[in-house]
Amino acid sequence: MAAIDNIDACVFDAYGTLFDVAAAASHCQEDLGDQWAPLAQIWRDKQLQYTWLRSLMDEYVPFWQITQNALDYAMASLKIEDDVLRQKLLDVYFRLDVYPEVPGVLQKLKAGGKKVATLSNGSPDMLNSAVNNAGLELDAVSSVDKIGIYKPDGRIYQMACDDLNVTKERVCFMSSNAWDAWAAANFGFQVVWVNRFNQPPERLPGTLRETIQDLNALPVLLGMD
Repeated sequence: MAAIDNIDACVFDAYGTLFDVAAAASHCQEDLGDQWAPLAQIWRDKQLQYTWLRSLMDEYVPFWQITQNALDYAMASLKIEDDVLRQKLLDVYFRLDVYPEVPGVLQKLKAGGKKVATLSNGSPDMLNSAVNNAGLELDAVSSVDKIGIYKPDGRIYQMACDDLNVTKERVCFMSSNAWDAWAAANFGFQVVWVNRFNQPPERLPGTLRETIQDLNALPVLLGMD
C-alpha cells in the first residue's frame, strides 16, 4: 500500500463504518429467532433507499423518521406485529455496537495529530447517543440534518470541510458503504473504502485511494506506524 500523505483530517461515515447497523436486530435474536438477519438486511436496505428517494423527491425528514419507516416496512414484510419489539429495536439503535477496532484506531489517529470526525446521514440525537455510548472522542459529529438533504449530495461532503476547517484534498474519508465511498471520491476526498463485507467495486464516478477490510490498516496507510 502506498502511503496517503498530507492528510489533516480523518472523516468517517458512521453507520456500517464505525457502528454495526445489524447490532439492533442481533441484540433481539431471542425475540426474532431466525428472522433477525433478514430483518436487519431489509431494514438497512429500506433505510438507504428512503434517503435517496426522499432527496430526489425534495421531501426531507430526519433520519430518525426514516429509520422508523424502514423498520415498519421490514417488520411488515416479515409479517411481524409486535409494538414492544419494535420499540426495543429502536431503543437499541441509539446505542449500536462499534466494530472492535474502532476505539483504538481513532485514539491512534488523534494521538498522531489528525482531526477525527464522523459525517453521517444520522440525526444529531442518534449520532450523539451512539458516539457517547461508545466513548468515542471526536472533533466533529456532522449530520446531514444541518442542510436537509442526504448523501451523496456534494453539499454534505463540503460540510465536513467547513466543520473541520480543512480543504477537501486534505481529508481522508472512510466508508464501508461503497456508494458513499465513490461519491466522496468524486467530490474530491482521499477515500479509503472499508470493504467489511467483501463486496465487488462499484461502477460509479470517482477514484479510490485504497481498499481495506477493516480500520486496523488505516494508521499504516497514513504513514503513522
